[in-house]
Amino acid sequence: MGNLTRVLVVDDSALARMVISRRISLDPGIEVVGVAYDGVDALEKVKTLKPDVVTLDVEMPRMDGLTTLSRIMSECPTPVVMLSRLTEEDAEVTIKALEAGAVDFFLKPSMVDKGGLSNAIAGLNDKIKMAGRVDISRVVRTLRRGTSRYRGGEPLLPASTKTGGPRPQKNLVIIGSSTGGPKALCEIVPGLPRDLPASILIVQHMPMGFTRSLARRLAQISQVDVREAVSGDKIRQGQALVAPGNYHMIVAGFEEVGLTQEPPRNGVRPSIDVTMESAAASGAYHCIGVVLTGMGSDGKNGAAAIKKSGGVVIAQDEPTSVIYGMPRSVAECGCADKVLPLHAITQEIIELCRARTANSPWRELDACGT
Repeated sequence: MGNLTRVLVVDDSALARMVISRRISLDPGIEVVGVAYDGVDALEKVKTLKPDVVTLDVEMPRMDGLTTLSRIMSECPTPVVMLSRLTEEDAEVTIKALEAGAVDFFLKPSMVDKGGLSNAIAGLNDKIKMAGRVDISRVVRTLRRGTSRYRGGEPLLPASTKTGGPRPQKNLVIIGSSTGGPKALCEIVPGLPRDLPASILIVQHMPMGFTRSLARRLAQISQVDVREAVSGDKIRQGQALVAPGNYHMIVAGFEEVGLTQEPPRNGVRPSIDVTMESAAASGAYHCIGVVLTGMGSDGKNGAAAIKKSGGVVIAQDEPTSVIYGMPRSVAECGCADKVLPLHAITQEIIELCRARTANSPWRELDACGT
């Protein structure tokens, strides 16, 4: 019994509550300790039942999913997996939920597609058990740091007003993340100044549509220009391109990215390894690889490729990672030049880029504005 993950299922649909709770209960590692029909009911039951994990619907009456999540995290912190539909509206709310402390999210299966439902629920079971292993105190600490980083929606770290001088060397920062990544990205990217002498590529394990919402959210709170990548996009200084869901993003040439639907790597597409390896192989950039929180080992081979090409690799440390899987794999294989807490990574990126630019014999060759 001690290995059971105790779950509270929250959904305003009686059918969804019944189907989800019955299906996940078939997993011997999961026990459904209760169901709730809206946010108000959920908040009361989280306090009384003290579940290990809450599955939380995005849209509910009386108290919506985002408000309920905020109350849970402030009043009785518990790992939360959001249940979202594949719509633009739900995607926007889900990104905000991940920023507000949700551990992960899951695409709500159709209740009429029996075959697809069975496969989908198996994936939900995995996410629930993973969430049950999360140290929620880490999430809370990150949330508290995050609330102090912004003032009126603007990053506290100002852009440098320095103008003129030599053009920067072409640095390329590749950031990879998975579970817990959206929140981590919302701490790192807004602190990067708009005159950072680097281009940025971001690979977050997410489905199509959700990466677009993530890019929009980052764009709202960041000084650098952030958007979801389109094949043929130019790699430019002060710009961050987010790999779209279901596509690998590669460095296709000296100045642009390409999108491919080659088979998934490490079970995912987009894959961090694919982007990092292509960047390192291009020979056109000094690469700085950053591997953040997430399950598995995606990013390990990419980090090795970056190291081999003469680049630098940063891995997030265990205490600030929601899931210390991907960064652990990078650290343990000896590819990490530095293992840093989340709040120190932004400044390290800035210092690496500026130091490399200042010492570059090629800095005056950047005539393309990239």
